[in-house]
Amino acid sequence: MTRHRHADTHDPNGSPVSTTTLDDPAAATVVGRLSRLDRFLPVWIGLAMAAGLLLGRLVPGLDTALDAVQVGGISLPIALGLLVMMYPVLAKVRYDRLDTVTGDRRLLVSSLLLNWLVGPALMFALAWVFLADQPEYRTGLIIVGLARCIAMVIIWNDLACGDREAAAVLVALNSVFQVLAFGLLGWFYLAVLPDWLGLEGAALAVSGWDIAANVLIFLGIPLLAGYLSRRLGERARGRDWYERRFLPRIGPTALHGLLFTIVVLFALQGEAITDRPLDVVRIALPLLVYFAVMWAGSYLLGRAVGLGYARTTTLAFTAAGNNFELAIAVAIGTFGVTSGQALAGVVGPLIEVPVLVALVYVSLWARRRFFPSPAPGRPTEPAPR
Repeated sequence: MTRHRHADTHDPNGSPVSTTTLDDPAAATVVGRLSRLDRFLPVWIGLAMAAGLLLGRLVPGLDTALDAVQVGGISLPIALGLLVMMYPVLAKVRYDRLDTVTGDRRLLVSSLLLNWLVGPALMFALAWVFLADQPEYRTGLIIVGLARCIAMVIIWNDLACGDREAAAVLVALNSVFQVLAFGLLGWFYLAVLPDWLGLEGAALAVSGWDIAANVLIFLGIPLLAGYLSRRLGERARGRDWYERRFLPRIGPTALHGLLFTIVVLFALQGEAITDRPLDVVRIALPLLVYFAVMWAGSYLLGRAVGLGYARTTTLAFTAAGNNFELAIAVAIGTFGVTSGQALAGVVGPLIEVPVLVALVYVSLWARRRFFPSPAPGRPTEPAPR
């Protein structure tokens, strides 16, 4: 159902938005109220992807230079872009409301079920259906399915007006399970299950400490920075100043960081993508099916268990997204930078980014279509902002 907003409601960039406009069914569409940067996001992302591919092809040695210094197994420029991207969104989270999320068992159980049972199993099945004759690509795709999203999902959730507090909790929950379960699930899906089914298996050598470092860097740092920003900012100047003055100033840097990350990512792998276009298409097909099934299935589950729009949207995006940074790092570290497994990891964001951007707009449409304003006197879902 459409949420009743408080006077301090903000758009994805942190700018105040009229509550009357948001709750009036006759008002302009949500997309129409987005800032220019948000409204044309698909264009900017398309240009960023194209720019990255062109740079990777036209500038000799650029990929080597960008990958020369790494943080947590990931190129330093990508690491910086991810940190810049995540900080503003996590600074918007109201940490005093997290208890309303942790007490929602429907949300937490649904998320764990989708992320750690359904998602990896679905990607395993799709990898074997579409890439049975391509063991390297198949293995890379399964690794992508095991790496649950902890970074870009925060951006997609915010743009789709999902529940920020719920996103923070689910991302943290995924991070804990990622450290504990990634290596075990990799062993199960790449070695044990194929052996049970009489299929060709593979081995995955991955360090739990490396995964923990990845999580600590790409979630821990921006989460701590966001928490301290809110606590210290509100203590020094008050919530009104923090919400109305500080957040609008830092809000746009999240999308700037996203676009910078995309340019660098595709510059690093531009040659691999453009040299094997038919292979990219073969890898892309199961990914398209995966994102569509996971997102739609999560949305249906959220509706079935009685979640409102904001938390249903958060559930859908946290289940559909993947931690491509971790998947690429594991594939390169285990199989080499020129391996088919690494290429499959690279194709992940090539497909995920435009698909999940499109699903942001689908979510905004679904809010108008399937979550109508409540009848007078009927309780509404607590507003996450």
